[in-house]
Amino acid sequence: MGWVQNYEPIGGLWGSALLAAVPIAVLLLALGVARRSAHLSAGLGLGAALVVALGVYRMPVDLMASSTVLGLVFGLWPIAWIAFNAVYFHNVTVATGRFESIRAALAGFCPDRRIQALLIAFGFGALLEGVAGGGSPIAITAAMMAALGFQPVKAVVLALLANTAPVAFGGLGNPLIVLGTVAGPLMDMEPATATELFSAMTGRQVPLLSLIIPAFMVVVLAGWRRAWEVWPAVLVTGGSFAAMQFVVANFISPSLVDVMAALTAMGALWLLTRVWRPPSVWRFEGEEKEGSAHSGATPDAGPAAPTTAPEHTGIRAWTPYLILVAVILVSRIGSLFPALPAWANVTAWLQSATLEIPWPGLHERIVRVAPITSPDAPYPAVLTLDLLYSAGSVALVAAVIAGLVMRATPAVLVRVYWQTFVQMRWALATIMMILAIAHVMNYSGATSTLGLALAQTGFLFPFFAAFVGWLGVFLTGSDASSNSLFGPMQVVSAQQLGVDPVLAGAANTSGGVMGKMISPQNLSVGATAIGQTGRESALLRQTFWWSVALTAVVGLTTLAQAHLFTWMIPG
Repeated sequence: MGWVQNYEPIGGLWGSALLAAVPIAVLLLALGVARRSAHLSAGLGLGAALVVALGVYRMPVDLMASSTVLGLVFGLWPIAWIAFNAVYFHNVTVATGRFESIRAALAGFCPDRRIQALLIAFGFGALLEGVAGGGSPIAITAAMMAALGFQPVKAVVLALLANTAPVAFGGLGNPLIVLGTVAGPLMDMEPATATELFSAMTGRQVPLLSLIIPAFMVVVLAGWRRAWEVWPAVLVTGGSFAAMQFVVANFISPSLVDVMAALTAMGALWLLTRVWRPPSVWRFEGEEKEGSAHSGATPDAGPAAPTTAPEHTGIRAWTPYLILVAVILVSRIGSLFPALPAWANVTAWLQSATLEIPWPGLHERIVRVAPITSPDAPYPAVLTLDLLYSAGSVALVAAVIAGLVMRATPAVLVRVYWQTFVQMRWALATIMMILAIAHVMNYSGATSTLGLALAQTGFLFPFFAAFVGWLGVFLTGSDASSNSLFGPMQVVSAQQLGVDPVLAGAANTSGGVMGKMISPQNLSVGATAIGQTGRESALLRQTFWWSVALTAVVGLTTLAQAHLFTWMIPG
C-alpha cells in the first residue's frame, strides 16, 4: 500500500483548508498586490506549495519531487505547447502582411470598435475555443485586437472576459466528456450516458452567461451609455449564441456546441449589420474619425487602420483563419462523425501516435480515500503525449500551411518561430510552474482539502459547488482538468447531501469557466501575445472581482435549480 492522503492533517477540516490555501494566497498576493511578474509570482507560489506539502501534509520527499517534475512537464506539454503555437500562428499572419488585409476586412464589416470586439473576442474566440481551446482563443483574439488598434491591456481583458461562456464545451466538448468518464461510474451510469446528462444540465446554465457576457464586454470597453447605443448587436450576438448553446447541448452533442453557437452568433451579427448600424461610430481617442464618431478610450490605444488598400480583401483576407479552422476540424473529424471508415478517420490516425507514460516514482504510489474516492483507490499519474493530436501540433501544422499559402519562405517561418520563442519564454516558464503548483497540491491532498471544505456547506452546497470548479480552473487553467480533479468529489458530496449529482457536476463545469479569466497561465499567455510580458498583475486586478461576481451568478443559478426549479435538471 502506498502513501495515504490525509485531508485533515492538523485535525480539523477548516484549519487544514486555511493552510492548504497558502500557496494560492501567496500567488495572488504576489501577482495582484505586490505586482510582481507572473513567473516570479508562480515561483513563490510553487515554493509555498512545497513547504505546505512537506511541512503540513507530511508528503514524502520523493513523491513531492516527482509530482513537481510531472507538473513542470505537463505544463510544457500540452498546455504551453498549445499556447505557444497559437501565438506563432498569429505572428505568421503579421510577418506575411496578411493581417493588414484582415484589418481592412474588419473595417469593412463595421468600423465601430464595439462591434469589432463582439465579432472577434466573443464570436471568433468562441469558435477557436470550440475547435481547439487550451489558451489559443485568448492568444489569437487578444493579438488580433491589439494589432487592430485596441489598447493592448484592454484587448487581453476583453479576450479573457469573452473566453468564459464557451469554455464549458471547449475542445469539442472535452470538459463534459472528461466529466462523464470520471463521474459516470460513481452514478452507476455508462460514461456516454453521464456525458449526455452533464451536457444537458450545463446547457441549462451557461446560456445565461452567454446573454450577460457580450453586454459586459461592451460596458468594460466603452461604458454604459455607449453600450446602450449598440444594444441590438449585443442582444443578437448573445441571444443567438445562447439559444444555439441550449439546443445543441440538450439535443445534439456537446462536441458541436461551441462551433455551431459561434457560427450562428457571427452570422447573426453580420446579418444585423447589413440592415442596422449604430447611431454613431465609436472609435478610440486619437483615431481618425468618420462622420459623427465619438471617442472614449485612452490616447495610447494604437494606430488607426491603414489608409492604403491591402492586396487581399473580403473573404480572402481571412484565408489563414479559414485554414486554421479547417485543419482543426479535419483533425477532429472522427469525433464529429464516429461512423467514418477507418481510411477516412484522420482523428484515429493522429491519435495512434499518442503515448501514455506512467510517471516514474509517482504512478499509483499515493492512495486517495473517502470522500474523494469510494472505495480507496491509488492515484494515477500518467503523462499523455498526444504528439500529433494535440491542439498545439494541429495549430503548428495550420500555421505552416497558412504561411506557405501566404507565400512565406521556410526561412521566414523558422525565423518567426524563434522570435515567438523569445517572446513567449517567460510565459512558458509561468505555465510550467503553475501546473507544478497544481500537481503538488493535488498529490499532497491540499486541493482535495479545499474542495471538501467548500462542500461542507449543507443547503448552500450548490452555490459553493460553482466555486469549487472555479478553484480548479484557477489552479489548472483548464475546465477539463478541473472536472477530472473535482468532478468525482462533487458527485460524491452531492449524493451524501441529497443533491442531484448531475447538477453538482454541471456546476463544477459552469462555475469553472469563470476561473479561466484569472488563471495565471492564461494571464501570462494573454500578456505575452500583446508584447506586454510583466503586466499580468494589471490584468488580474481588472478581472478578479468580475470573475468572482460571475461565479456567484452561476452559484445562485445552481442553488435555485437545486431547490426551486428542480424540473430543469435532466434525467
